[in-house]
Parts: sequence; C-alpha cells; structure tokens
Amino acid sequence: MRPVVAIRLDSGSPGPVLENRLQIRLKLAACALYMEQTGTTAMASDLMAAHADHTTSDTHLRQERAQSWLRGANLRPTRQRVALASLLVGDGQDRHVTAESLFEAAKDDGDPVSLATVYNTLKAFCDAGLIQEVTVDGSKSYFDTNTHDHPHFFWEDEGRLTDAPADQLEISRLPTAPDGAEIASVDVVIRLRKTR
Repeated sequence: MRPVVAIRLDSGSPGPVLENRLQIRLKLAACALYMEQTGTTAMASDLMAAHADHTTSDTHLRQERAQSWLRGANLRPTRQRVALASLLVGDGQDRHVTAESLFEAAKDDGDPVSLATVYNTLKAFCDAGLIQEVTVDGSKSYFDTNTHDHPHFFWEDEGRLTDAPADQLEISRLPTAPDGAEIASVDVVIRLRKTR
C-alpha cells in the first residue's frame, strides 16, 4: 500500500503580514517532488493543479475586495492600485506595512511596481481615508489599514508596529490647544523592548 500525503493549501489564518506566494509555490513543488519520489497516491501534477485553482480563486477574491475598497473611496482602480490594495486588504485582515515592505511584497507577488509608485499610492490611500500613516521617531512611517482611533505598540527590537488594546488606554486630559489651533488627532505609540 502506498502512503497518502495530505496537504492543506489554505491554513485559514492570515499568515505573515504579506504572504510570499513564491515561497508557497516552492513548498508545493517540493511536496510534489517528495510525493513523486515516495510513490504516494496523489500525483504531483494533481497537487500543482489544485494549487493553481486555489491561487486563481484566491487572487480573484483578493482583487474583488481591493476594487470594492477603492471604489468605496472613489479612487480609480488602476492596475497598480488594485495590486497594492489586494496586498493590503485582499484577505480582509488589517495590517501595518512600510512602503518598502509593500514594495517587496508586490515584487514577490509578481506585480512590478516601482518604489515611487508605492509611495505615491500609499499617499493617495491616506488622502482618501483608506489607511492612516503612523510615524515612529519622526522618520519611519508605517501605514495602517485600521483607520479607527487606536493606540499602537512599536517593538523596538524588531522595528514592528502592532495594535495595542484601546480599551486599556485612558487619556483623562489633553492640554489646551494654542489660540487659533485645534487638536486634529492624538497618536499614541507605546515603545516596547523585549525583556531579557
């Protein structure tokens, strides 16, 4: 009797911040090779065909979500905007990205966009209210798809931004704004360092 190898193509979890499709393809190809070499019941071609079907439907769903997100803000769904939006909101999860990490994810996903296009698109998304920019140290910008007011943790050791529980934050009083000014927003970034 030949062994049976079960491989689940969709873990049901959002995975890493920006999933690398090339890595998935390589892992599946390695599994297919193993299956061929060990004589398992599934054929390598069946595995790759199943991955292609899954990828096609997943890509279509991500693009639909992205286009709907863009239309909701009256932004024209250009190829570059849809490609970047699908990486940001295609799986329905909120995330924090830098322009550089989004650029790398687009490249890994096979969507050729320049870093300048990524910066310009992120600015357009911010201007449209689709994402918010969170600046750490006045020099490093992160972009958050969760546009509701909420605090953030900045993990100094990793250079990573995550949401902090808003229900645990209490701000009892703010200073009075100077004459001729009003408080537009209050950003709370709590810097963390791992304990040794």
